Amino acid sequence: MTAHNDQMEARLAKLNALRGQGTDPYPARAVDVVPIPGVVAGGESEQPVRVAGRIRSRREHGKAVFAHLWGQEATIQLYFRKDDLTEAAWDLQGALDLGDIVCVEGPVFRTRTGELTIAVRGLTILCKSLRPLPVVKTDSAGNTWDALADMEFMYRHRCVDLIANPASRERFLARTRIVSALRRHLDGLGFIEVETPVLQPIYGGASAEPFTTMYNDLDERAYLRIATELYLKRLLVGGFERVYEIGKDFRNEGVDRTHSPEFTQLEIYEAWADYRTMMTRFEDMVSAAASACGIGSSVVYRGHEISLKTPFERIGYLDSLRKASGEDLFSWAPGDLRRLCDRLQLAPGIVDREVLLDKLFDHFVTAGLDQPTFVIDYPQAISPLAKLRPGSSDTTERFEVFIAGLEMANAFSEQNDPVFQRKVLEEQAGASALHSGTVDEDFLFALETGMPMAGGLGMGVDRLCMILCDAASIRDVILFPQLRRLDQ
Repeated sequence: MTAHNDQMEARLAKLNALRGQGTDPYPARAVDVVPIPGVVAGGESEQPVRVAGRIRSRREHGKAVFAHLWGQEATIQLYFRKDDLTEAAWDLQGALDLGDIVCVEGPVFRTRTGELTIAVRGLTILCKSLRPLPVVKTDSAGNTWDALADMEFMYRHRCVDLIANPASRERFLARTRIVSALRRHLDGLGFIEVETPVLQPIYGGASAEPFTTMYNDLDERAYLRIATELYLKRLLVGGFERVYEIGKDFRNEGVDRTHSPEFTQLEIYEAWADYRTMMTRFEDMVSAAASACGIGSSVVYRGHEISLKTPFERIGYLDSLRKASGEDLFSWAPGDLRRLCDRLQLAPGIVDREVLLDKLFDHFVTAGLDQPTFVIDYPQAISPLAKLRPGSSDTTERFEVFIAGLEMANAFSEQNDPVFQRKVLEEQAGASALHSGTVDEDFLFALETGMPMAGGLGMGVDRLCMILCDAASIRDVILFPQLRRLDQ
Protein backbone atom coordinates (compact mmCIF):
# COMPACT_ATOMS: atom_id res chain seq x y z
CA MET A 1 0.00 0.00 0.00
CA THR A 2 2.90 2.38 0.77
CA ALA A 3 4.45 1.83 -2.65
CA HIS A 4 1.06 2.43 -4.22
CA ASN A 5 0.70 5.73 -2.34
CA ASP A 6 4.24 6.70 -3.31
CA GLN A 7 3.38 6.18 -6.98
CA MET A 8 0.28 8.30 -6.64
CA GLU A 9 2.29 11.05 -4.94
CA ALA A 10 4.79 10.99 -7.82
CA ARG A 11 1.97 11.30 -10.36
CA LEU A 12 0.39 14.14 -8.42
CA ALA A 13 3.73 15.93 -8.49
CA LYS A 14 3.86 15.54 -12.28
CA LEU A 15 0.29 16.81 -12.51
CA ASN A 16 1.15 19.93 -10.52
CA ALA A 17 4.30 20.47 -12.58
CA LEU A 18 2.28 20.34 -15.82
CA ARG A 19 -0.14 22.90 -14.45
CA GLY A 20 2.76 25.06 -13.32
CA GLN A 21 4.07 25.04 -16.90
CA GLY A 22 0.73 26.19 -18.22
CA THR A 23 -0.36 22.81 -19.57
CA ASP A 24 -3.96 21.73 -18.99
CA PRO A 25 -3.83 18.00 -18.04
CA TYR A 26 -7.58 17.67 -18.67
CA PRO A 27 -8.49 19.68 -21.79
CA ALA A 28 -12.10 19.84 -22.96
CA ARG A 29 -11.62 18.18 -26.36
CA ALA A 30 -9.30 16.49 -28.82
CA VAL A 31 -9.64 17.78 -32.38
CA ASP A 32 -10.04 15.58 -35.45
CA VAL A 33 -8.76 12.33 -33.99
CA VAL A 34 -9.30 9.14 -35.98
CA PRO A 35 -9.90 5.66 -34.53
CA ILE A 36 -6.79 3.59 -33.91
CA PRO A 37 -8.29 0.50 -35.63
CA GLY A 38 -8.64 2.54 -38.83
CA VAL A 39 -4.98 3.55 -38.68
CA VAL A 40 -3.93 -0.04 -38.09
CA ALA A 41 -6.05 -1.22 -41.02
CA GLY A 42 -4.69 1.52 -43.27
CA GLY A 43 -1.03 0.61 -42.80
CA GLU A 44 1.87 2.89 -43.61
CA SER A 45 1.13 6.50 -44.49
CA GLU A 46 3.31 9.53 -45.19
CA GLN A 47 0.34 11.73 -44.37
CA PRO A 48 0.23 12.46 -40.63
CA VAL A 49 -2.58 10.87 -38.63
CA ARG A 50 -3.94 12.07 -35.30
CA VAL A 51 -5.09 9.46 -32.77
CA ALA A 52 -6.00 9.38 -29.10
CA GLY A 53 -5.70 6.57 -26.59
CA ARG A 54 -4.18 5.29 -23.36
CA ILE A 55 -0.47 4.63 -22.86
CA ARG A 56 -0.09 0.89 -22.15
CA SER A 57 3.71 0.52 -22.22
CA ARG A 58 6.79 2.74 -22.39
CA ARG A 59 10.49 2.02 -22.79
CA GLU A 60 13.41 4.40 -23.29
CA HIS A 61 16.35 4.02 -25.69
CA GLY A 62 18.60 7.05 -25.20
CA LYS A 63 17.15 9.93 -27.17
CA ALA A 64 14.27 7.75 -28.37
CA VAL A 65 11.25 6.34 -26.57
CA PHE A 66 8.89 3.58 -27.69
CA ALA A 67 5.37 3.24 -26.29
CA HIS A 68 2.11 1.50 -27.08
CA LEU A 69 -1.16 3.40 -27.42
CA TRP A 70 -4.44 1.55 -26.87
CA GLY A 71 -7.98 2.53 -27.81
CA GLN A 72 -11.11 1.24 -29.55
CA GLU A 73 -9.92 -2.38 -29.07
CA ALA A 74 -6.66 -1.80 -30.98
CA THR A 75 -3.04 -0.97 -30.15
CA ILE A 76 -0.38 0.85 -32.14
CA GLN A 77 3.26 1.57 -31.33
CA LEU A 78 4.51 5.13 -30.85
CA TYR A 79 8.04 6.33 -31.59
CA PHE A 80 9.24 9.49 -29.87
CA ARG A 81 12.58 10.92 -31.08
CA LYS A 82 14.00 14.01 -29.42
CA ASP A 83 15.10 15.55 -32.73
CA ASP A 84 11.52 15.30 -34.11
CA LEU A 85 9.80 17.07 -31.20
CA THR A 86 9.78 20.50 -29.70
CA GLU A 87 11.51 20.82 -26.37
CA ALA A 88 8.12 21.17 -24.66
CA ALA A 89 6.75 18.05 -26.36
CA TRP A 90 9.87 16.04 -25.46
CA ASP A 91 9.61 17.14 -21.84
CA LEU A 92 5.90 16.23 -21.87
CA GLN A 93 6.56 12.67 -23.05
CA GLY A 94 9.07 12.37 -20.23
CA ALA A 95 6.29 13.17 -17.77
CA LEU A 96 3.98 10.46 -19.12
CA ASP A 97 3.02 7.44 -17.01
CA LEU A 98 1.31 4.19 -17.92
CA GLY A 99 -2.42 4.86 -18.05
CA ASP A 100 -2.18 8.46 -19.25
CA ILE A 101 -4.49 9.35 -22.14
CA VAL A 102 -2.82 11.32 -24.91
CA CYS A 103 -3.30 12.57 -28.45
CA VAL A 104 -0.42 12.07 -30.88
CA GLU A 105 0.15 13.12 -34.49
CA GLY A 106 2.61 11.86 -37.09
CA PRO A 107 3.22 9.65 -40.14
CA VAL A 108 2.86 5.87 -39.96
CA PHE A 109 5.74 3.52 -40.80
CA ARG A 110 6.92 0.00 -40.06
CA THR A 111 9.96 -0.74 -37.92
CA ARG A 112 12.62 -3.24 -38.93
CA THR A 113 10.65 -5.90 -37.08
CA GLY A 114 7.53 -5.02 -39.09
CA GLU A 115 5.55 -3.35 -36.29
CA LEU A 116 3.24 -0.56 -37.42
CA THR A 117 4.35 2.62 -35.66
CA ILE A 118 3.47 6.31 -35.51
CA ALA A 119 6.50 8.60 -35.66
CA VAL A 120 5.26 11.19 -33.21
CA ARG A 121 5.58 14.80 -34.33
CA GLY A 122 2.99 16.30 -32.00
CA LEU A 123 1.84 15.32 -28.47
CA THR A 124 -1.01 16.55 -26.26
CA ILE A 125 -1.98 15.14 -22.89
CA LEU A 126 -5.73 14.59 -22.58
CA CYS A 127 -5.99 13.01 -19.14
CA LYS A 128 -3.34 12.48 -16.47
CA SER A 129 -3.86 9.14 -14.71
CA LEU A 130 -3.22 9.36 -10.99
CA ARG A 131 -3.48 5.64 -10.18
CA PRO A 132 -0.96 3.09 -11.46
CA LEU A 133 -2.36 0.27 -13.57
CA PRO A 134 -1.37 -3.41 -13.51
CA VAL A 135 1.43 -4.05 -15.97
CA VAL A 136 0.23 -6.10 -18.92
CA LYS A 137 2.82 -8.63 -20.07
CA THR A 138 3.24 -9.98 -23.59
CA ASP A 139 5.32 -13.05 -24.46
CA SER A 140 7.24 -13.76 -27.67
CA ALA A 141 4.18 -15.45 -29.19
CA GLY A 142 2.03 -12.36 -28.66
CA ASN A 143 0.02 -13.83 -25.79
CA THR A 144 -0.91 -11.27 -23.15
CA TRP A 145 -1.67 -11.60 -19.45
CA ASP A 146 -1.56 -9.30 -16.48
CA ALA A 147 -0.99 -9.04 -12.77
CA LEU A 148 -4.62 -8.49 -11.83
CA ALA A 149 -5.47 -11.71 -9.97
CA ASP A 150 -7.49 -10.26 -7.08
CA MET A 151 -11.08 -11.14 -8.05
CA GLU A 152 -12.60 -8.88 -5.40
CA PHE A 153 -10.56 -5.96 -6.75
CA MET A 154 -11.63 -6.83 -10.29
CA TYR A 155 -15.35 -6.79 -9.39
CA ARG A 156 -15.04 -3.62 -7.34
CA HIS A 157 -12.94 -1.73 -9.90
CA ARG A 158 -14.22 -3.02 -13.23
CA CYS A 159 -12.62 -0.09 -15.08
CA VAL A 160 -9.16 -1.46 -14.22
CA ASP A 161 -10.23 -5.01 -15.05
CA LEU A 162 -11.38 -3.94 -18.52
CA ILE A 163 -8.11 -2.12 -19.16
CA ALA A 164 -5.84 -4.89 -17.88
CA ASN A 165 -7.71 -8.07 -18.83
CA PRO A 166 -8.39 -8.65 -22.55
CA ALA A 167 -10.41 -11.77 -21.70
CA SER A 168 -12.70 -9.83 -19.39
CA ARG A 169 -13.18 -7.10 -21.98
CA GLU A 170 -14.04 -9.67 -24.64
CA ARG A 171 -16.49 -11.39 -22.29
CA PHE A 172 -18.50 -8.20 -21.87
CA LEU A 173 -18.38 -7.46 -25.58
CA ALA A 174 -19.78 -10.96 -26.08
CA ARG A 175 -22.53 -10.19 -23.59
CA THR A 176 -23.50 -7.16 -25.67
CA ARG A 177 -23.61 -9.33 -28.79
CA ILE A 178 -25.79 -11.89 -26.98
CA VAL A 179 -28.36 -9.31 -25.87
CA SER A 180 -28.40 -7.72 -29.33
CA ALA A 181 -28.92 -11.14 -30.92
CA LEU A 182 -31.88 -11.90 -28.63
CA ARG A 183 -33.47 -8.58 -29.61
CA ARG A 184 -32.86 -9.10 -33.34
CA HIS A 185 -34.33 -12.58 -33.19
CA LEU A 186 -37.51 -11.54 -31.39
CA ASP A 187 -37.93 -8.38 -33.48
CA GLY A 188 -37.64 -10.53 -36.58
CA LEU A 189 -40.54 -12.67 -35.34
CA GLY A 190 -42.76 -9.63 -34.90
CA PHE A 191 -42.39 -9.27 -31.13
CA ILE A 192 -42.70 -5.76 -29.68
CA GLU A 193 -40.19 -4.65 -27.04
CA VAL A 194 -41.74 -2.68 -24.17
CA GLU A 195 -40.86 -1.27 -20.76
CA THR A 196 -42.90 -1.95 -17.64
CA PRO A 197 -42.59 -0.47 -14.14
CA VAL A 198 -39.58 -1.35 -12.01
CA LEU A 199 -41.19 0.24 -8.94
CA GLN A 200 -44.46 -1.58 -8.27
CA PRO A 201 -47.25 -1.19 -5.69
CA ILE A 202 -47.75 -4.99 -5.61
CA TYR A 203 -45.02 -7.37 -6.65
CA GLY A 204 -45.85 -10.60 -8.45
CA GLY A 205 -45.10 -13.00 -11.26
CA ALA A 206 -42.76 -15.18 -9.20
CA SER A 207 -42.22 -16.48 -5.69
CA ALA A 208 -39.39 -14.45 -4.17
CA GLU A 209 -38.55 -11.96 -1.42
CA PRO A 210 -38.75 -8.38 -2.75
CA PHE A 211 -36.78 -5.27 -1.97
CA THR A 212 -39.13 -2.77 -0.31
CA THR A 213 -39.09 0.99 -0.32
CA MET A 214 -41.44 3.88 0.40
CA TYR A 215 -43.26 6.17 -2.00
CA ASN A 216 -43.11 9.26 0.21
CA ASP A 217 -45.56 11.47 -1.67
CA LEU A 218 -48.27 8.78 -1.57
CA ASP A 219 -47.24 7.45 1.85
CA GLU A 220 -47.34 3.94 0.40
CA ARG A 221 -44.98 1.00 0.44
CA ALA A 222 -43.52 0.03 -2.93
CA TYR A 223 -41.43 -2.85 -4.24
CA LEU A 224 -38.68 -3.37 -6.76
CA ARG A 225 -40.10 -5.83 -9.22
CA ILE A 226 -39.27 -9.51 -9.00
CA ALA A 227 -40.69 -10.17 -12.48
CA THR A 228 -42.33 -8.36 -15.39
CA GLU A 229 -44.94 -11.05 -16.02
CA LEU A 230 -48.17 -9.53 -14.76
CA TYR A 231 -47.68 -6.25 -16.63
CA LEU A 232 -46.72 -7.96 -19.87
CA LYS A 233 -49.85 -10.12 -19.74
CA ARG A 234 -51.98 -6.98 -19.51
CA LEU A 235 -50.49 -6.01 -22.87
CA LEU A 236 -51.68 -9.32 -24.34
CA VAL A 237 -55.16 -8.30 -23.25
CA GLY A 238 -54.64 -4.93 -24.93
CA GLY A 239 -53.87 -6.56 -28.27
CA PHE A 240 -50.05 -6.68 -28.24
CA GLU A 241 -50.02 -10.35 -29.21
CA ARG A 242 -46.22 -10.78 -29.21
CA VAL A 243 -44.43 -8.77 -26.55
CA TYR A 244 -41.12 -8.92 -24.67
CA GLU A 245 -38.98 -7.03 -22.20
CA ILE A 246 -35.29 -7.25 -21.32
CA GLY A 247 -34.72 -5.59 -18.00
CA LYS A 248 -33.56 -5.73 -14.42
CA ASP A 249 -35.40 -7.76 -11.80
CA PHE A 250 -34.57 -7.72 -8.08
CA ARG A 251 -34.84 -10.45 -5.44
CA ASN A 252 -33.78 -9.85 -1.85
CA GLU A 253 -32.33 -13.30 -1.39
CA GLY A 254 -29.01 -15.14 -1.26
CA VAL A 255 -25.92 -14.26 -3.26
CA ASP A 256 -23.71 -17.03 -4.61
CA ARG A 257 -21.96 -18.21 -7.76
CA THR A 258 -25.19 -18.34 -9.77
CA HIS A 259 -27.43 -15.82 -7.99
CA SER A 260 -27.35 -12.04 -7.91
CA PRO A 261 -29.93 -9.83 -6.14
CA GLU A 262 -30.06 -7.66 -9.28
CA PHE A 263 -30.16 -9.61 -12.52
CA THR A 264 -31.24 -9.30 -16.15
CA GLN A 265 -34.30 -11.19 -17.26
CA LEU A 266 -35.87 -11.62 -20.68
CA GLU A 267 -39.60 -12.33 -20.62
CA ILE A 268 -41.68 -13.01 -23.73
CA TYR A 269 -45.43 -13.58 -24.10
CA GLU A 270 -47.11 -14.80 -27.25
CA ALA A 271 -50.83 -15.09 -27.93
CA TRP A 272 -52.20 -18.27 -29.51
CA ALA A 273 -49.12 -20.17 -28.30
CA ASP A 274 -48.39 -22.61 -25.46
CA TYR A 275 -45.43 -24.02 -23.57
CA ARG A 276 -44.46 -26.18 -26.53
CA THR A 277 -44.08 -23.04 -28.61
CA MET A 278 -41.88 -21.59 -25.88
CA MET A 279 -39.56 -24.60 -26.09
CA THR A 280 -38.94 -23.79 -29.74
CA ARG A 281 -38.53 -20.10 -28.96
CA PHE A 282 -35.92 -20.89 -26.30
CA GLU A 283 -33.94 -23.25 -28.55
CA ASP A 284 -33.91 -20.71 -31.37
CA MET A 285 -32.86 -17.84 -29.09
CA VAL A 286 -29.95 -19.85 -27.68
CA SER A 287 -28.85 -20.71 -31.21
CA ALA A 288 -29.05 -17.05 -32.26
CA ALA A 289 -27.08 -15.90 -29.21
CA ALA A 290 -24.43 -18.58 -29.72
CA SER A 291 -24.07 -17.68 -33.39
CA ALA A 292 -23.53 -14.02 -32.46
CA CYS A 293 -20.55 -15.17 -30.35
CA GLY A 294 -19.12 -17.31 -33.13
CA ILE A 295 -20.25 -20.51 -31.41
CA GLY A 296 -21.59 -23.39 -33.48
CA SER A 297 -23.26 -26.61 -32.39
CA SER A 298 -21.40 -26.92 -29.08
CA VAL A 299 -19.69 -24.85 -26.42
CA VAL A 300 -17.17 -25.76 -23.72
CA TYR A 301 -18.29 -24.73 -20.25
CA ARG A 302 -15.99 -25.30 -17.26
CA GLY A 303 -14.14 -28.04 -19.16
CA HIS A 304 -17.25 -29.90 -20.34
CA GLU A 305 -18.60 -29.87 -23.88
CA ILE A 306 -22.22 -28.75 -24.04
CA SER A 307 -24.15 -29.67 -27.17
CA LEU A 308 -26.41 -26.94 -28.51
CA LYS A 309 -27.98 -29.13 -31.15
CA THR A 310 -31.76 -29.00 -31.17
CA PRO A 311 -34.20 -30.30 -30.17
CA PHE A 312 -33.08 -30.39 -26.54
CA GLU A 313 -33.97 -33.41 -24.40
CA ARG A 314 -37.33 -33.41 -22.57
CA ILE A 315 -37.96 -35.23 -19.28
CA GLY A 316 -40.93 -35.24 -16.90
CA TYR A 317 -40.69 -33.52 -13.51
CA LEU A 318 -42.34 -36.35 -11.57
CA ASP A 319 -40.63 -39.22 -13.39
CA SER A 320 -37.16 -37.67 -13.23
CA LEU A 321 -37.39 -37.16 -9.46
CA ARG A 322 -38.55 -40.74 -8.89
CA LYS A 323 -35.70 -42.05 -11.03
CA ALA A 324 -32.97 -39.86 -9.51
CA SER A 325 -34.00 -40.35 -5.87
CA GLY A 326 -34.91 -44.02 -6.13
CA GLU A 327 -38.05 -43.27 -4.13
CA ASP A 328 -41.66 -42.37 -4.85
CA LEU A 329 -41.30 -39.15 -2.89
CA PHE A 330 -44.70 -37.93 -4.08
CA SER A 331 -46.36 -40.49 -1.84
CA TRP A 332 -44.47 -39.31 1.25
CA ALA A 333 -46.09 -37.25 4.00
CA PRO A 334 -44.73 -33.75 4.67
CA GLY A 335 -43.08 -34.87 7.93
CA ASP A 336 -41.16 -37.62 6.14
CA LEU A 337 -40.04 -35.16 3.45
CA ARG A 338 -38.93 -32.73 6.15
CA ARG A 339 -36.83 -35.42 7.86
CA LEU A 340 -35.21 -36.37 4.54
CA CYS A 341 -34.37 -32.73 3.90
CA ASP A 342 -32.89 -32.47 7.38
CA ARG A 343 -30.59 -35.41 6.63
CA LEU A 344 -29.57 -33.75 3.35
CA GLN A 345 -29.30 -30.30 5.00
CA LEU A 346 -31.84 -28.80 2.65
CA ALA A 347 -34.52 -26.10 3.01
CA PRO A 348 -34.30 -25.41 6.77
CA GLY A 349 -37.59 -24.26 8.30
CA ILE A 350 -39.78 -25.15 5.30
CA VAL A 351 -42.73 -27.47 5.95
CA ASP A 352 -44.83 -27.03 2.79
CA ARG A 353 -44.97 -30.39 1.00
CA GLU A 354 -44.72 -29.07 -2.57
CA VAL A 355 -41.86 -26.72 -1.76
CA LEU A 356 -39.96 -29.55 -0.05
CA LEU A 357 -40.46 -31.71 -3.13
CA ASP A 358 -39.11 -28.92 -5.31
CA LYS A 359 -36.02 -28.56 -3.10
CA LEU A 360 -35.48 -32.31 -3.32
CA PHE A 361 -35.84 -32.06 -7.08
CA ASP A 362 -33.06 -29.48 -7.16
CA HIS A 363 -30.90 -31.78 -5.04
CA PHE A 364 -31.46 -35.04 -6.89
CA VAL A 365 -32.12 -33.97 -10.49
CA THR A 366 -30.87 -30.49 -11.33
CA ALA A 367 -27.17 -31.06 -10.63
CA GLY A 368 -27.11 -33.96 -13.12
CA LEU A 369 -28.58 -32.03 -16.03
CA ASP A 370 -25.39 -31.07 -17.86
CA GLN A 371 -26.76 -31.07 -21.40
CA PRO A 372 -29.65 -28.71 -22.29
CA THR A 373 -32.79 -30.35 -20.91
CA PHE A 374 -36.42 -29.31 -20.66
CA VAL A 375 -38.04 -30.55 -17.45
CA ILE A 376 -41.76 -30.50 -18.20
CA ASP A 377 -45.16 -30.82 -16.48
CA TYR A 378 -44.77 -29.43 -12.97
CA PRO A 379 -47.25 -29.84 -10.09
CA GLN A 380 -49.93 -27.15 -9.99
CA ALA A 381 -49.15 -26.34 -6.35
CA ILE A 382 -45.80 -24.76 -7.33
CA SER A 383 -47.03 -23.35 -10.65
CA PRO A 384 -49.90 -20.99 -9.76
CA LEU A 385 -49.76 -19.00 -13.02
CA ALA A 386 -49.76 -21.99 -15.39
CA LYS A 387 -52.58 -23.83 -17.13
CA LEU A 388 -53.45 -27.36 -16.08
CA ARG A 389 -52.74 -30.08 -18.59
CA PRO A 390 -55.96 -31.18 -20.29
CA GLY A 391 -57.52 -33.98 -18.24
CA SER A 392 -55.26 -33.40 -15.21
CA SER A 393 -56.25 -31.92 -11.85
CA ASP A 394 -52.75 -31.26 -10.50
CA THR A 395 -50.19 -31.12 -13.32
CA THR A 396 -49.49 -27.99 -15.34
CA GLU A 397 -48.12 -27.16 -18.75
CA ARG A 398 -44.89 -25.73 -17.42
CA PHE A 399 -41.23 -26.34 -18.08
CA GLU A 400 -37.89 -25.26 -16.76
CA VAL A 401 -34.76 -25.71 -18.84
CA PHE A 402 -31.36 -26.54 -17.38
CA ILE A 403 -27.85 -26.37 -18.83
CA ALA A 404 -24.78 -27.45 -16.86
CA GLY A 405 -26.98 -27.74 -13.78
CA LEU A 406 -28.13 -24.11 -14.06
CA GLU A 407 -31.78 -23.15 -14.41
CA MET A 408 -31.89 -21.09 -17.58
CA ALA A 409 -35.59 -20.43 -18.15
CA ASN A 410 -39.10 -21.00 -16.84
CA ALA A 411 -42.16 -21.14 -19.08
CA PHE A 412 -45.90 -21.82 -18.99
CA SER A 413 -48.97 -22.24 -21.01
CA GLU A 414 -50.36 -19.14 -19.32
CA GLN A 415 -53.42 -19.33 -17.10
CA ASN A 416 -56.18 -17.10 -18.50
CA ASP A 417 -59.19 -18.29 -16.48
CA PRO A 418 -59.86 -15.25 -14.25
CA VAL A 419 -61.97 -17.15 -11.70
CA PHE A 420 -59.39 -19.90 -11.25
CA GLN A 421 -56.53 -17.36 -11.23
CA ARG A 422 -58.20 -15.23 -8.56
CA LYS A 423 -58.65 -18.26 -6.31
CA VAL A 424 -54.98 -19.27 -6.66
CA LEU A 425 -53.64 -15.73 -6.13
CA GLU A 426 -55.83 -15.18 -3.07
CA GLU A 427 -54.57 -18.43 -1.56
CA GLN A 428 -51.00 -17.41 -2.35
CA ALA A 429 -51.45 -13.92 -0.89
CA GLY A 430 -53.03 -15.25 2.27
CA ALA A 431 -49.98 -17.40 2.91
CA SER A 432 -47.58 -14.46 2.57
CA ALA A 433 -46.97 -12.01 5.38
CA LEU A 434 -45.61 -9.45 2.94
CA HIS A 435 -48.65 -9.58 0.68
CA SER A 436 -50.94 -9.21 3.70
CA GLY A 437 -53.77 -10.78 1.75
CA THR A 438 -53.42 -8.37 -1.18
CA VAL A 439 -53.80 -9.54 -4.76
CA ASP A 440 -53.08 -7.56 -7.92
CA GLU A 441 -56.59 -6.42 -8.79
CA ASP A 442 -55.39 -4.56 -11.89
CA PHE A 443 -53.97 -7.81 -13.26
CA LEU A 444 -57.18 -9.68 -12.44
CA PHE A 445 -59.20 -6.86 -14.08
CA ALA A 446 -57.20 -7.50 -17.25
CA LEU A 447 -57.84 -11.25 -17.08
CA GLU A 448 -61.53 -10.60 -16.55
CA THR A 449 -61.49 -8.41 -19.65
CA GLY A 450 -60.20 -11.45 -21.54
CA MET A 451 -56.64 -12.63 -22.25
CA PRO A 452 -56.06 -14.88 -25.24
CA MET A 453 -54.45 -18.24 -24.71
CA ALA A 454 -50.70 -17.66 -24.62
CA GLY A 455 -47.27 -19.05 -23.96
CA GLY A 456 -44.85 -17.17 -21.75
CA LEU A 457 -41.17 -17.58 -20.98
CA GLY A 458 -38.66 -15.96 -18.64
CA MET A 459 -34.96 -16.42 -19.43
CA GLY A 460 -32.01 -15.50 -17.23
CA VAL A 461 -29.76 -13.46 -19.52
CA ASP A 462 -26.83 -13.49 -17.08
CA ARG A 463 -26.80 -17.28 -16.88
CA LEU A 464 -27.01 -17.62 -20.67
CA CYS A 465 -23.94 -15.35 -20.84
CA MET A 466 -22.22 -17.55 -18.24
CA ILE A 467 -22.67 -20.62 -20.45
CA LEU A 468 -21.71 -18.99 -23.75
CA CYS A 469 -18.74 -17.11 -22.23
CA ASP A 470 -17.51 -19.97 -20.00
CA ALA A 471 -17.81 -17.82 -16.88
CA ALA A 472 -17.46 -19.53 -13.50
CA SER A 473 -19.49 -16.92 -11.60
CA ILE A 474 -22.46 -14.72 -12.42
CA ARG A 475 -20.31 -11.81 -11.21
CA ASP A 476 -18.04 -12.42 -14.20
CA VAL A 477 -20.82 -11.44 -16.62
CA ILE A 478 -22.30 -8.52 -14.64
CA LEU A 479 -20.28 -5.36 -15.14
CA PHE A 480 -20.97 -3.98 -11.67
CA PRO A 481 -22.09 -6.79 -9.34
CA GLN A 482 -23.42 -6.11 -5.87
CA LEU A 483 -20.62 -6.29 -3.28
CA ARG A 484 -20.38 -5.92 0.47
CA ARG A 485 -19.15 -2.49 1.53
CA LEU A 486 -15.46 -2.36 2.39
CA ASP A 487 -16.19 -0.94 5.85
CA GLN A 488 -18.34 -3.95 6.87
